[in-house]
Amino acid sequence: MILVAGSANLDFVVRAPHIPAPGETVLGGAFQTFPGGKGANQAIASARAGGARTQMLLALGSDAYAAPIESSLREAGVQMHVVRSLAEPTGTAFICLADSAENAITVAPGANSSLRGSDLPKLTGVSHLLLQLETPMEAVTAWAQAARAQGVSVVLNAAPARELPAALLAATDLLIVNEGELACLAGLTGSEGSIIERMQRLNVARVIVTLGASGCCALDRGEWLLQPAFPVKAVDTTAAGDTFCGALVAALSLGANLAEALRQASAAAALACTRLGAQTSIPSHDEVQALLRTSPARPQHSVDALAHYCGVPTLSTVSA
Repeated sequence: MILVAGSANLDFVVRAPHIPAPGETVLGGAFQTFPGGKGANQAIASARAGGARTQMLLALGSDAYAAPIESSLREAGVQMHVVRSLAEPTGTAFICLADSAENAITVAPGANSSLRGSDLPKLTGVSHLLLQLETPMEAVTAWAQAARAQGVSVVLNAAPARELPAALLAATDLLIVNEGELACLAGLTGSEGSIIERMQRLNVARVIVTLGASGCCALDRGEWLLQPAFPVKAVDTTAAGDTFCGALVAALSLGANLAEALRQASAAAALACTRLGAQTSIPSHDEVQALLRTSPARPQHSVDALAHYCGVPTLSTVSA
């Protein structure tokens, strides 16, 4: 069983030709609301991956914004442990979605900021605890330490980018970051260091770096793994990273090795980019398996290009 502890928001999404520059006003188009939040997105991705029982610890306000979030989680089969805040509203996110499928997001945490370390439910039967950084750092650290002490595998998606306390890294079994988050944690800027050099600076045995349309790179106890991305026509990249995290942990909890988990997670993330919204874009198990069955074999040049980009000189294992 997987426990996701983290954020839940209602997303307010407006489409626009491009993301506004500082001081610029852009005339947008369609406006919609979607259930979101990194934690809730990852919980739904885990539940939809097939076969992985999923629970979630989340905080919501006593307002109308909470209802669609609870409904979305319930419909996905996620068992909820809800902390109800009377002082703070349900968290919200304001998303500008460009025609290029890229986005810019501003989050108002609201009730998410009320979560505490003591809110963690019992971990009986839990194999993996999946965490993010849209809730208080003190709580995230306490949850990770409690899980590690009870033999639960701790998976941390260190997003949004911020410095991490040593105690949290020490309690993390698997770290998932994107390229910007990796640079922040490695303490490097600009072009300093390759992807693998930055990964090697982190004191975590297993690290995964997602690289958008290029794919992902993993360091698994000294062994390098590469998974090129599945090519799709992207319309909205919102929650693609969250889908990757949830699907990956679900696969691991069901006994997949890391290479196979990377493949399944990459396929799920690719499909999420083909639809609008956060949780509404997360694919089902059957859809992911269909893509895996029909996707042609990866050309070696795509693996080689990813290896070159990451700075991997030789590969002992390549997932492709």
